[in-house]
Amino acid sequence: MGFGIRIRVSGPRACFTRPEMKAERVSYDVITPSAARGIIEAIYWKPSIRWVIDRIEVLNEIRFDTFRRNELESKLSYANAKKAYEKDTALYIAASESRQQRATTYLRDVSYLIDAHFEMTDCAGEQDDGPEKHYNIVMRRLRKGQHFVQPVLGCREFPAAVELVEGDESLQGFYRDVPEKDLGYMLYDLDFSNPDSPDPLFFRAVMRHGIIDVASSREQVVS
Repeated sequence: MGFGIRIRVSGPRACFTRPEMKAERVSYDVITPSAARGIIEAIYWKPSIRWVIDRIEVLNEIRFDTFRRNELESKLSYANAKKAYEKDTALYIAASESRQQRATTYLRDVSYLIDAHFEMTDCAGEQDDGPEKHYNIVMRRLRKGQHFVQPVLGCREFPAAVELVEGDESLQGFYRDVPEKDLGYMLYDLDFSNPDSPDPLFFRAVMRHGIIDVASSREQVVS
């Protein structure tokens, strides 16, 4: 176990897209561990550390809403960019020709309490690169509200507010009196053993009294 932190993440809208939905975005019921890790990495990340999510507590009631918006049916690929570079041709997507209207089912007024820790990786240096150094840096950045990029709740248009929770501060969650709520299988993270084709990993998310124990579910991850 490495050095741990506890943060509160909230926002008016969030969308943690289910990968099985192809054409239109449909959010999971709660934030995924990979999305939570992405929020922390937006605040502080270095090659010498790896963030691990241990616990997610759902503070607000799970509520869905929908809207429709214009999106592009395709995106520029690396192959197209390489071909355009080699042939010295223009690279673009005509928005007027590729525009489609799609629905998004998102979460409203979300708030989560996230416990996480970091572990040292093989990239860590031998001198002046200990866990205390990184812990002090991330705590200082959290207290000051600093981040490398804007933390988001699943999509770039849904910014996240991140607060450091210190001491014995108690936050009363909406589901504290609910013994158990099975949320089904959720995306845990991506396995980058093969960088060219990362494999998705899933876990069975069970919320007990508003808390998802990600640490205990980590041993039951399936691909």
